Amino acid sequence: MIKLKLLIAFLVITHTAYTQNSFTSEDILVMNDSIKLPGTLTYNSELKSQPLVIFVHGSGNVDRNGNQAMMNANANYIKMLNDSLVSKNIAFYRFDKRTATQSNLKFIMKNMSFDNFVQDINLTLAKFKDDKRFSSITLIGHSQGSLVSMLANHTHVKNYISLAGPSDSFDKTLVKQVKQQNGDSIATIVSSHFKELAEKGSIEKVDPNLMSLFNKPTQPFIASWMKYNPSEEIKSVKLPILIINGNKDLQVSVKDAEQLHVANPKSELVIIDKMNHVLKTIEKDEDNMASYMSPDFNLSQELVKVIETFIKK
Repeated sequence: MIKLKLLIAFLVITHTAYTQNSFTSEDILVMNDSIKLPGTLTYNSELKSQPLVIFVHGSGNVDRNGNQAMMNANANYIKMLNDSLVSKNIAFYRFDKRTATQSNLKFIMKNMSFDNFVQDINLTLAKFKDDKRFSSITLIGHSQGSLVSMLANHTHVKNYISLAGPSDSFDKTLVKQVKQQNGDSIATIVSSHFKELAEKGSIEKVDPNLMSLFNKPTQPFIASWMKYNPSEEIKSVKLPILIINGNKDLQVSVKDAEQLHVANPKSELVIIDKMNHVLKTIEKDEDNMASYMSPDFNLSQELVKVIETFIKK
C-alpha cells in the first residue's frame, strides 16, 4: 500500500436537472492537485440509506460512461452498469479517468506514475466516507482498475469486486497478449524491453514497431505499473472479495480470474457465460470487437444479478 502524499483536494458538487422517478444525478468534481476528476453520482433520493458502488476504470482514456473518444470506442458499458444497478437501489459513482480529460494532459506528462491512479481513488473514497446517504461502499475495479482497487485505502470500503482483472504483472500480461496476437518473435522483443526497463529504469533503443508503447515519456509509468503483481496484492485484501470474468473476454482470460481466486481462497469466483471484456453478452464471436465500438449490444444481465446479490448480502 502506498502512502498518500499531502494533496489538495477540492470537491465541487452541483445538482443536475436529471431526475427520473426517484433517481437523482449529481455532478461532482474531485481535484487531485491540478488534475480534474469530474464524475456523476446517481442514487435513489427517496431512500434514507443505500449501498454505493464506486467504479474504477480500466486502462486507456476511459470516461465515466466507458467510452474512449480517441479510440472511437463507444461501448457505454459503465453507464449501462450504472443504470442497471441504480434500478436495483444501489447508488453508483463513475468518473472520467485522469487521462480522459484533455486539460489534465499537460500535468500528467510531467510525472506519470501508476500510483497516481491509486491517489485518485483514495481522494474519491475520502469524499464519500462520511456521506450518510450511503450504508456501505463497494469498489468495482475493472481490468487495470482491479489492481488499482486492490491498492486503494480500504478503511471505509465494505466490499471489493475484481471485474476482468489480470492476475499477472503488466509486463507478463502484455507479453502473453502479444504472443497470442502477434507470435513469438515480437513477444520476445517486448519481453526483452520489459527486462531492460526493470533492470536499468529505461530502454536505450526501442524497436521502431513498439515505439507507441515504449516511448520515453511512458517508460517511467510502465516501470511503476509492472512492479505490482495482482496475485500477490490480492492476498493483502481483507474485505469480502468477488472475482468476476466472462468466458468471451479477449483481453483477460478465465484463467486470470481463477488464479486470483487461488491467491485469495476466501474470495468468491463467478465466470459469466457469453460476457466479454466490456461486459456485453456476445452470441457470435465476430461481434466481440464490434461491441467495443457500439452501445447497441446488451449488458450482461447475469453480471447485474451477481453484483446485486453480493452487495446486498
